[in-house]
Amino acid sequence: MELNLYVNKYKQARYTFFKWRYELELYHKLLLAISFACITGIAAQLRFYLPGSPVPLTGQTFAVLLSAVVLGKWWGGISQGLYLGVGMAGVPWFAGMNGGLSYLAGPTGGYLIGFVLAAFFLGYWVDHSVKSRSYWRMLALMVTANFGLVFGLGLLQLYGWLSIAGTTIDLWGLLMMGFVPFIIGDLIKIAIAAGIATGITPKQAYGREVESLH
Repeated sequence: MELNLYVNKYKQARYTFFKWRYELELYHKLLLAISFACITGIAAQLRFYLPGSPVPLTGQTFAVLLSAVVLGKWWGGISQGLYLGVGMAGVPWFAGMNGGLSYLAGPTGGYLIGFVLAAFFLGYWVDHSVKSRSYWRMLALMVTANFGLVFGLGLLQLYGWLSIAGTTIDLWGLLMMGFVPFIIGDLIKIAIAAGIATGITPKQAYGREVESLH
């Protein structure tokens, strides 16, 4: 009986959290979006450069994925849009305490744009599909958002940046510079983020409030 009570309270807490983020006032949602933009900026300073690559390993993708789960389809993406826009305006919260429009034109600009699209994509599925909130489906969605959108756009811009700089590189060389070295680290971040997402989102609709979202 005590175990069932604990489980029911846990399920209700997940539902309460999920419902709560929809009932917040606009200014509260904006504050949360700004907060996650700041978290992404802080995570960007946890950076490590790998030999032969201008792309650093950072904690940003972890913050991006969680922003989509916690804030939902619109505000998760807005939080990353704020991160990108404010950084372009000159606030030094890109990796290495950098900022400005010129940074976006550099080798990592495509990854930053991918953050925004990935947050919108993941937030959409979390909001509109109860089935997506199981661990393995969440993991698959996060892998798609991270490696498909973030790295897809990142590699495109990295290739363009190298070409403008006069560096000739083939596909394998590009992947070794901007993708392959990051796979293990990002998979670890994704696995942790998927676990957190699974723990805080309801696995079925409880009442009209959540049902109306699907």
